[in-house]
Amino acid sequence: MTRVFDLPDSLVKRAEELAREDGVSLDIWVTSALAQKIGAVETAEVFFRRRSAGAGKGLSSYLDLIPAHPPMPGDELPIA
Repeated sequence: MTRVFDLPDSLVKRAEELAREDGVSLDIWVTSALAQKIGAVETAEVFFRRRSAGAGKGLSSYLDLIPAHPPMPGDELPIA
């Protein structure tokens, strides 16, 4: 299926130059660039999803060690 995108001429021109330097057609160059971008976004998404799955567990273990005492004078939260 052929799709047509309305891209700025300056962007198309630069992509054509880079494709020529790489010795490939513009279609192949754009397909490769798009695949690289999708891979980077998906990799980052997986990384951050994995990273956030355990978020807070380490901090909670430290906060659990703090005894429950009322604030010291001057440490109270302001009344809104």
